[in-house]
Amino acid sequence: MERVNRVALIGTGFVGSSYAFALLNQGVADELVMIDLNKDKSEGDAMDLNHGVPFAPGSKKIWFGDYQDCKDADLVVITAGANQKPGETRLDLVEKNSNIFKEIVTAVMNSGFDGIFLVATNPVDILTYMTWKFSGLPSHRVIGSGTILDTARLRYLLSDYFDVDARNIHAYIMGEHGDSELPVWSHANIGGRSVFDRIHDRPDQYKVEDLDDIFVNVRDAAYHIIQRKGATYYGIAMGLVRLTKAILHNENSILTVSAYLEGEYGEEDLYIGVPAIVNRTGIREVLHLNLDNEEKENFKKSAAVLRETMDPLVDKFFENK
Repeated sequence: MERVNRVALIGTGFVGSSYAFALLNQGVADELVMIDLNKDKSEGDAMDLNHGVPFAPGSKKIWFGDYQDCKDADLVVITAGANQKPGETRLDLVEKNSNIFKEIVTAVMNSGFDGIFLVATNPVDILTYMTWKFSGLPSHRVIGSGTILDTARLRYLLSDYFDVDARNIHAYIMGEHGDSELPVWSHANIGGRSVFDRIHDRPDQYKVEDLDDIFVNVRDAAYHIIQRKGATYYGIAMGLVRLTKAILHNENSILTVSAYLEGEYGEEDLYIGVPAIVNRTGIREVLHLNLDNEEKENFKKSAAVLRETMDPLVDKFFENK
């Protein structure tokens, strides 16, 4: 039999349903099973999406299912959990969603699942770590969406500022997917040339100080969107499909995901946003960029922010294990 790529989606709220819609439109997976406590909602989504299959690139099988359907899945994508409310940081969600994840991951593993987890629920770095601990899988097979969306936001805003196609802008956001994240200006380039060189070429048109404003708009983008429409979902859904494609198609793509560090960037036993090579095995390799001194310090501070929230949580869930 020809190999079939099956994705199990857990959580069919704003992010999950947007992901399913983007997945169908791009024709990335052969099968999609949708799982949610709200069975009517997920069953309705499956029915609705199936009516779009005749317009999709290639034949697809989409259905509402349960955790047993995860047994033969190549990838389990988790978007379930409590949503971030106006005025609430991603880290405020941590304990609430850790309890939810314990139930979800345990149920998935009890099905006999032996694939890759992709986590999108916030705070994503900590919940990716919790998923790894709850699952018992090798760390390279548990991936968080990390700063993939922040990086996309940075590339978009830089493309708008410099009037260059976003696909030709190469720049990263690293660290926590949250308020302590950092831009890696030392490696940001346009067509192979540093953004600073581009600014130097056109001093009458561009200013170095403008980069600070661009980063602030990247960092605070979610707050602005949540204030206006209650939640963010289209951008992260597209990012999750990009990750799904990199995994299922064995692309060896470099993406800024939440990856487990074992000494890289001076950090250990921590999931945090870093550029990594992603393929069918999960995270093949974490790329070690030569950060400048300020970036090194900011990355260290971001890791400390995560540890401050995560360490008591890990003690609570695993101290006797």
